[in-house]
Amino acid sequence: MPQIQANGLLLEYDIVGSPSDPPVLLIMGLGMQLTRWPVPMCEQLAAHGYQVIRFDNRDVGRSTWFSAAQTPELATVMQAKMTGQPVRVPYTLSDMVADVIGLLDALRIETAHIVGASMGGMIAQLVAAHYPQRIWSLTSMMSNSGNPDLPRPAPAVVARIMIRPPEDTDLVGLTEHGIETIRVMASPRYEFDVAHARKRVQEDLARGYNPNGITRQIAAITATGDRRVHLGNILAPTLVLHGEDDPLFPVAAAHELAACIKGAHLRIIPGMGHELPEHLYQPLVAAIVGNLRRGVRC
Repeated sequence: MPQIQANGLLLEYDIVGSPSDPPVLLIMGLGMQLTRWPVPMCEQLAAHGYQVIRFDNRDVGRSTWFSAAQTPELATVMQAKMTGQPVRVPYTLSDMVADVIGLLDALRIETAHIVGASMGGMIAQLVAAHYPQRIWSLTSMMSNSGNPDLPRPAPAVVARIMIRPPEDTDLVGLTEHGIETIRVMASPRYEFDVAHARKRVQEDLARGYNPNGITRQIAAITATGDRRVHLGNILAPTLVLHGEDDPLFPVAAAHELAACIKGAHLRIIPGMGHELPEHLYQPLVAAIVGNLRRGVRC
């Protein structure tokens, strides 16, 4: 996959579809590499007449890692945020928004449809709020507004995200930890495919395992905090897409997010957790394409 200079970083990306078609930029979530956007979903989007762009966020996969930066203590970051003290982190979501704009600039794309999942949805919301001239439509998937009063995630999910394996954990242990993380996020309506999860985790580990990057991204989310003040500035046609059984962001988060964005459409997927299961590729793509077609350019 190619890399490109953007916002002072090297960002790894790939493209599915014709460069002459309208671009759709996919932004993945916390610690997730571009490969977590399933190729069949990208191919289905491309078949509808779109140029589909995936990329590794900073500190993930094969994009620039911030290894020289101090990895913050999350408890300290959270305490500072709650008490109104200065929050010191290597970067915030605003910096990751600048990465998105830098990537579009480097690819010479003036305007694009933006689709973000989880943390990627947070980034996508801020792109839409602060760079309205750069997007045709916004799809925010399985994300939230940053409101601290929203229902909390399931305890098992918090534990999997916040507690990482010891540094001396071998490949087998890291693989099993990754499988269990996918399991707690999984869609309860569908049978959990251990073999598929194992393949995904092993590919991620081989491609670029950066646990400190995950911690820095959590710190970025925490330091950025409540984004509701920005959401009212979003003008682009918006779809809020969410799983009814999401254990990380309970479905109330989707209802509130849609209410914060003028004219947003809300689509709740029954049986969907905090993942993109194969069984749902087709309805998810159909929902996304429906919103893309609401944009200025289809």
